[in-house]
Amino acid sequence: MGITKQETHRPGAFKQSNKPHKTGRHRSKGSISGEVKGKIGVKALVKRAAKDLGKDARRHQSSQIRKKKREEVLQAKRNLGGSNSAPILVCVIPLQEDLDIDHVLSILTKADESANVHRSPCGATHLSIPRFKQRFSIIVPPVGNVFATLDLAKVATTVLFVASAVSESDSSPKDEIMDDWGREIILPCVAQGLTTPVVALTNVESLPIKKRQEFKNSMFDEISKWLPEEKVLQLDSATDAFNVLRRVGSQKQRTVSYRNKRAHLLAEEVKFKSNEDSAEFGTLIISGYLRGIPLSVNGLVHIPELGDFQMSQIDAPEDPYPVERKPRKHCNAMDDDPLIRVLERADPNKQESLESENVPDPMDAEQTWPTEEELAEAAAAQKKKIVKKVPKGTSEYQAAWIPDEDGEELSEYSNDEEEDKMSLDEAKSQTDSEVEAEQDDEEYETITVSEAPDERYDQNIDMTEEKEAMDKLKSANLDAQFPDEVDTPQDMLAKQRFQKYRGLESFRTSPWDPKENLPSDYARIFQFQNFDRTRKRVFKESEEVEGAMPGWYITIHVVNVRQDLFIAFRALENRPLIVFGLLPNEQKMSVLNVVLKNTNNTPLPVKSKQRLIFQCGFRRFSACPIFSQHTNGNKHKYERYFRPESTVVASMFAPIVFPPCPVLCYVQKLNKSLELIGTGSVLSANPDRIVIKRVVLSGHPFKVHKRSAVIRFMFFHREDINWFKPVELRTKLGRRGHIKEPLGTHGHMKCVFNGQLKSQDTILMNLYKRVFPKWTYEPLLITDLENNEQNMNID
Repeated sequence: MGITKQETHRPGAFKQSNKPHKTGRHRSKGSISGEVKGKIGVKALVKRAAKDLGKDARRHQSSQIRKKKREEVLQAKRNLGGSNSAPILVCVIPLQEDLDIDHVLSILTKADESANVHRSPCGATHLSIPRFKQRFSIIVPPVGNVFATLDLAKVATTVLFVASAVSESDSSPKDEIMDDWGREIILPCVAQGLTTPVVALTNVESLPIKKRQEFKNSMFDEISKWLPEEKVLQLDSATDAFNVLRRVGSQKQRTVSYRNKRAHLLAEEVKFKSNEDSAEFGTLIISGYLRGIPLSVNGLVHIPELGDFQMSQIDAPEDPYPVERKPRKHCNAMDDDPLIRVLERADPNKQESLESENVPDPMDAEQTWPTEEELAEAAAAQKKKIVKKVPKGTSEYQAAWIPDEDGEELSEYSNDEEEDKMSLDEAKSQTDSEVEAEQDDEEYETITVSEAPDERYDQNIDMTEEKEAMDKLKSANLDAQFPDEVDTPQDMLAKQRFQKYRGLESFRTSPWDPKENLPSDYARIFQFQNFDRTRKRVFKESEEVEGAMPGWYITIHVVNVRQDLFIAFRALENRPLIVFGLLPNEQKMSVLNVVLKNTNNTPLPVKSKQRLIFQCGFRRFSACPIFSQHTNGNKHKYERYFRPESTVVASMFAPIVFPPCPVLCYVQKLNKSLELIGTGSVLSANPDRIVIKRVVLSGHPFKVHKRSAVIRFMFFHREDINWFKPVELRTKLGRRGHIKEPLGTHGHMKCVFNGQLKSQDTILMNLYKRVFPKWTYEPLLITDLENNEQNMNID
């Protein structure tokens, strides 16, 4: 049967052409003129180029892209710890305070018989393994020192967590994998941005054979709360140490954004040279391996607990710890050595300034000679008539000097602490609560304390701190039960008491000028026109900086360092010295906003404006922040307390830090010990963030008649009712209304609502004012920690 080919239909000359449908797309005049001129957008060019390629060409292009990315990853892995890069910095953190760390170091140094082992002047152990073609730098922070451990964990390539299966004192099996020190140090290490972790267990062979695997499984269950993907390795013999180092040198590296976007180094050698003209200051000469991004001599550096500094020059001495050959006879890299060459010297014209605050001009707000437009506006304003009530016989000239009623001088009774007073009727008696607390303490002692006497137990209790905690808890519970409610004073006018407050029709949509009534401290800070755009530009330009490259062994000369700070640093044992390169503008002050999430370590809330210690990435300082809700919009409600299981935004005056950057928040107790209360990240450096404080005035129905009611106890003066008459009222049961008129002179007022009012309802009035942080910033220097070194462990 033959198959005939079907003829295709072709339209003739008289084919009907219908008008195309309108898609509704609006084209601007610019786009129309561009199309007329023949311009083509970038996206259209990209799509056209992709369509021009054939199927085989596109498959080949994708294969080349994958191959290039794979080669980049392999090259980065090969360069890790090699001769052209810095050694793999391994920070060994024991999870038990009584762990014998010297025994662990001896096992690691005996991993390979052909390895070259050297020790730097600052305490780091350098291990070069020719078989791996890699080198390792092993550093151990002082046990019990939180800040020193966190500093080393920031710059480390790998963090090695080690635990022991048996007790070091009596060789008995451990009941717990981690003690108090281990549980309290692993949380901030993870929260501040943990690099590549490795978990090892030592002294496993001291256990019975049947209990070894069981103990490993229990450690895995314990450590998986923070590191769910990590395996538990054994570290008892040289073979175990060899396997641990091989895993350290070959595993995939984690990315810590805030660290990789800044130059940093761990000091291998440190020397101080006093200035000839002043003995109080000198030059700090630091040698070490540069990591991160290139470092320019014209930039600034930050040394934790010492401050921000400039550099005079950068040298490039010979690498003292190479991979395959023995190091040359060790000499101080600070001395005059012909092998040391100068990379860069500071240029005063290009060097970053240490200026951190803006110097306001006191004459900046003074009135200059008016313009023609201002003169015309003033002439028009003079033609307007102002009606005033004046005594009889007063002339027009005398009436001009009589102030308006609204211009009366107001009282200065507007203290924020006074606003949060609680009424005596709602508060319990102080003596009764103390008696109950003492009774609870006696019951607690008889149940829990069986061996120690009562006197020994009482020595560990600070009754002053106990009383403050009890008062703070009572105030927080009262604020949670009656949020933002305050009592109207009876001995003064409410319009004087709340003179800085205003009513808002809508908290979300009502306008509020961010530049209105700014305090004088805002003239000392810096602000970006577009913070996000500046951040992207700074990160892009920092990668293109010319200077010392990552992986080089360099010597930097840090100028104008206080000698007393260096002496205090030398007095502390095993204190590491870390140097971070600052990005442009990171030394300048602004309003820093950070997001904090409560760690739930303590049931006590933290009050706003309480002094706290912050660690924002590489910088540590103390400040008294104000808390606000972490919400969208241009206004954010002020929070009086940072409660457990809550998330807030803390705003304070502090140096600019570009996000992403982790934040740790500590509170210092009366015994100078620190407690971690919150973790989070930097949100922005934005002085225009509006934090609104709300107070709620409450009243109660006296007489109710359908939609109208007589309200009392909200005000106690007739003048206050007329003053707050425009402000909207609301009730706890959802009604809304307004004040119609005052009744009598004792604060009764007639109000009208949008529905039937119930007699048990409570009438509320919301008042708002903007709050600003106080200038309470204090950098945390080494001299502040010198006297409290024994109390730096977290309770």
